[in-house]
Order: sequence, then structure tokens, then C-alpha cells
Amino acid sequence: MTETWIPLFGGLILLVAGGELLVRGAVQAAERLGISPLVIGLTLVGFGTSMPELVTSVQAGLNGSPGIAYGNVVGSNIANILLIAGVSALICPIIVARSALRRDATVMLAVAAGFAVLAWTVPLGRLAGLGLVALLIGYIAFVVRQERGAADGGALHDKTQALALADPGLAPPHAPGRLALPLLIAFAGLALVVLGGSFLVSGAVALARGFDVSETVIGLTIVAVGTSMPELVTSIIAALKRQGDVAFGNVVGSNIYNLLGIGGATALIAPSRVPAEIVVFDAPLMVGVSLLLVLFAASGLRIGRREGVVLLGGYAAYLGLLWP
Repeated sequence: MTETWIPLFGGLILLVAGGELLVRGAVQAAERLGISPLVIGLTLVGFGTSMPELVTSVQAGLNGSPGIAYGNVVGSNIANILLIAGVSALICPIIVARSALRRDATVMLAVAAGFAVLAWTVPLGRLAGLGLVALLIGYIAFVVRQERGAADGGALHDKTQALALADPGLAPPHAPGRLALPLLIAFAGLALVVLGGSFLVSGAVALARGFDVSETVIGLTIVAVGTSMPELVTSIIAALKRQGDVAFGNVVGSNIYNLLGIGGATALIAPSRVPAEIVVFDAPLMVGVSLLLVLFAASGLRIGRREGVVLLGGYAAYLGLLWP
């Protein structure tokens, strides 16, 4: 069992530590180059915190394990809504900004539905992957234009703010300095993420074989929750600091990045068909829980503790279905 659990947990630790270093180094380098904090937040921070999912899904795809690759993408989105939003709401009711609900939550729901339909109809090849990545780039460009001078930021702004609450060092003041150290930190973080992703995938495959369960189930649960640790930690810390208003945007922004960025990059680099069990059950469920989150958020612009209990109960039921 050591051949299974040591790579699995070692890979998770490397992913989380590497992702933190990557974001820290990239943000500091961008600050010293004079790049707008808004652009930094919407690009470097968003991609950096999603790097564990990206590397893990791409490596799983290249290793011929589409169940882990796309199970990670879909499972992370389900965990973000049911587990992370549920825990956050229990700690501190989530206040929903109108801009995040009107624009970003609508985009999240549309992207989830589009991904489910795409996975049902065609294999996710390079053309589909290119389309998903192009949509993400267009969305980020649109958000940057809209949020310049806006009174309240949207989901991706909240995703950045949640990370800054967890580690203030990730949002340093503008300060001139040498680029060498931040770049070294960023590359070291990237190396750790790549190494951690490799360990995690090999451990997950071994675990699936050892417990005689499908790789898809491992991808939807252990791998998905493990690679979502940055979002879980940042949302919990934001809730503990009574900053429940950023938790909703953190979840919504992460889900948009997961489907368009990670799903698209995985299809570009390692084209494959989404496993049938994900297409038939998990992808439609992802759309359903996305709609549930939007309905909860639209009722009074807050997600309270009762809704948090419902979300967590839903995740427990989902795990029970996957692990009978």
C-alpha cells in the first residue's frame, strides 16, 4: 500500500505547495513589471490556483487515463459547489454580489451546460479544446474591460481576494526590485506542481487498481478534492475572517477556469473521449448543482447556513452513490 498512498499524498502536498509558490512568484514578478493588479488577479492568480487541476488532468490524459483527467475537472466543479460553498456557508453566510450573480454565475451555468452537451456529442479533440480555451481568453478580456473602474468586482476579482486573505504575501504592494528571485520562486513552484501531478496520477491509478474501482471514481473524488485544496483553504480562511462575500466568486471563478481552461487544455494536449459514466451522470449532475447554487444565491443575494447544510448533504449523498 505504500506504493499507492505515498505517491498519492506526496503528490497532493507538492501540488498545494508548488501552486502557492507559483502564484507568489508570478504575482511578485508582475508587480515589479508594473502590470495592473486587476490583470494580475484575473490571469496569474486565477491560472495559478488552478494549476494543480491543470497539470493533473493533462498528465492523466497523456498517461491514457481520461477517467482521472475529466473526472478531476467535473469532480472539482461538483466539490467546489457542494463541499467548498457548503463549508463556507456554514462558517459564515455567503453574501452574493449582484455583478457576480448577474454575469459570472450565468457564465458558469452556461459553460457547465455547454461542456456537458459537448462531452455527450463529440470526443474532446484539439478543435474542441481550442474553442474552450478561446472562450476563456475572451471571457477574461471581457471581464478586464468591465471591471476597470467598477465599484464591485466580479467572480474572478473575488477569487483573487480570497487568496489574498489566505496569504497577504500574495498581494504585495507595488515595489520595484529585481525579477530574479520572483521568477526563481515561480519556476520552482511550477516544477513542484509538475512533479506533484505526476505522483498524484500514478498514486491514483494504483489506488483504483488496488480497490478495484474505476479510475473515473478516483478522479471524481480523491483527485478532484485534492487538486481543489487551494480553493477549499482560501474559501475557509475567507469565511473565518468574516469575508463571506468573496466565497461565492471564488467558487464561480474556479469553476469557469476548470471547464474552459483545464478542460480545454486537456483536450488540446491529450485528446480523448470523456468516459461514458461522466457523460451520463456526473456532467448532468454538475449542471444541476450549478443551477442549485445560482437559485440559492438569487434568493436574497445570500447563501445561509441552511443552504450550506443542504449543499454538504448533497455532497455526502454524491460520495455515497460513487462509493457504494
